[in-house]
Amino acid sequence: MTDTEVLRYTAFSGDPDGGNPAGVVLDATGLDEAAMLGIAAGLGYSETAFLTAPPEGLGGTEGRSFTVRYFSPRAEVPFCGHATVATAVALAERTGPGELLFATRAGTVPVSVTAEGGRTWATLTSVVPHTEEIGPADLAEALAALDWPPAGLDPAFPPRIAYAGARHLVLGAATRARLAALDYDFARLEALMRRLDLTTVQLVHRAGPAEFHVRDPFPVGGVVEDPATGAAAAAFGAYAREAGLVPEEAVLTLHQGEDMGRPGLLTVTLRADDPRVRVSGEAVRIP
Repeated sequence: MTDTEVLRYTAFSGDPDGGNPAGVVLDATGLDEAAMLGIAAGLGYSETAFLTAPPEGLGGTEGRSFTVRYFSPRAEVPFCGHATVATAVALAERTGPGELLFATRAGTVPVSVTAEGGRTWATLTSVVPHTEEIGPADLAEALAALDWPPAGLDPAFPPRIAYAGARHLVLGAATRARLAALDYDFARLEALMRRLDLTTVQLVHRAGPAEFHVRDPFPVGGVVEDPATGAAAAAFGAYAREAGLVPEEAVLTLHQGEDMGRPGLLTVTLRADDPRVRVSGEAVRIP
């Protein structure tokens, strides 16, 4: 494990001090789950991605298809958007931009990488998403853990659990001030999230027709908050479309990390002819 090269990238920002840091291990051959978890815990980022050879029959271009596993400091997660973007950019810096194919626990995720003017972007395409209702008792427990009164919710945003590779509870904040004042009961929210198999809670405030501010508590991963969450962005895009908050075909801008001092920018693209959601962002190596 000591010989394993761990790269550090930040995703959804062109500034190493912005966005969401991720660890990237481009060759995890020979590492077992305990070793991967140990590396992720030692690094301390919300997720680290580990690449190995693709499963037989995955397809894609030789040398541009991989199996990817994601570990938080506490556990493996089925899919992670920001670590996917970071990994894609790390690969592109070594083999050039273009198309990549990742086999994840959540399913196959295509990623397209573009480079121009010294900047590199990646666009992931999610698995087929869906949403489901949350029961009144579970919603009440979530609000209690967040210390939000029911009046703190935006009635235009129906509370839902949304999935696009991982499960996220989506709650709309009535005001930007409510979103900014995040101070929650870590253990209580973690217990609820484990029971509901949630990866994060996606807290959202609408700033414009296609512009949103978001925050993502992530106690199940061992961190208070995720600075920029691609998986939650994909889930939110599917949720917003299904709830009629945005058109079937739209480009959404999500601002995340501002309240943590790590501003990031996530672009969510919805297509009328495809239920999957595309999430785009820049990534750079952390010196």
